[in-house]
Amino acid sequence: MSTDPAGRDVFVAHAFPEQQADIGEITMNYAEVGDPARPAVLLIPEQTGSWWSYEESMALLAEDFHVYAVDLRGQGRSTWTPKRYSLDNFGNDLVRFLSLVVRRPVVVAGNSSGGVLAAWLSAYAMPGQIRGVLCEDPPLFASELVPECGPSIRQAVGPLFALFRDHLGDQWSVGDWAGYRKAAGAAVAGVAFPTDGEVPQNLKEYDPEWARAFVEGTVAANCPHGRLLRQVKTPVLLTHHRRSVDPETGNLMGAISDQQAARARQLMEGAGVRVDYESIPDAAHVMHQADPTKYTEILRRWTTTLL
Repeated sequence: MSTDPAGRDVFVAHAFPEQQADIGEITMNYAEVGDPARPAVLLIPEQTGSWWSYEESMALLAEDFHVYAVDLRGQGRSTWTPKRYSLDNFGNDLVRFLSLVVRRPVVVAGNSSGGVLAAWLSAYAMPGQIRGVLCEDPPLFASELVPECGPSIRQAVGPLFALFRDHLGDQWSVGDWAGYRKAAGAAVAGVAFPTDGEVPQNLKEYDPEWARAFVEGTVAANCPHGRLLRQVKTPVLLTHHRRSVDPETGNLMGAISDQQAARARQLMEGAGVRVDYESIPDAAHVMHQADPTKYTEILRRWTTTLL
């Protein structure tokens, strides 16, 4: 029997065997597939996601790459760390993982908050660790309380995170799923809420204190997105998925607005790196899970352009 830090029996088996690496403060859980002689790829899941949201994509990518997919601290089987969820801590965990486990240059592909962390690695990883980064529909600026431009988290996914904080509690200390379902309704800011039946598997493996850190602004308090983007050092591919902005309220339905994507590109190009951009307005936010064939085609095609 496997339990999470709150003592609940929550974990299930997945398509690939899981491994653990002691990287200092935490033990990082990960899965690995593919020939070690092939180029290395690191996959970073979305908030509320564990490594296995990439299962189907990993099977496809293994034809050409040596693939690692991780659970960030506070998600999946990796260590949960109360009061220690920040972009810098997440990022430095990944730097240690690359140094201790991967041990060679890697292409990074992250989704949502994982896409923000891909950009973080481009800016702050150790020299030579990162070949390039794919930021899959990342909430750049849109997951900050006071963004440099465009809608804030309060105008986007913030209401959902507030419900996680209030009804589930840090480390599932509240666990009021029925109360959450009642409060959630159908959607807020265009974000579909899981409200039917039992707790989804991905949320069982997620510390809702992540949500608190985002909705209260502590996650990026020492790492403003504008400063981060001005310091990227590698090629970047930014994919931009389904989105719209309510003209009356300014609420963002999606991860990142057109204005914010344009500003992110401007800042990264100003740092002197190559920035490629793909607008895919019919794509789901978690494209790597919803359409793994399309996702892997995009990643494969882009990596062929890297030196």
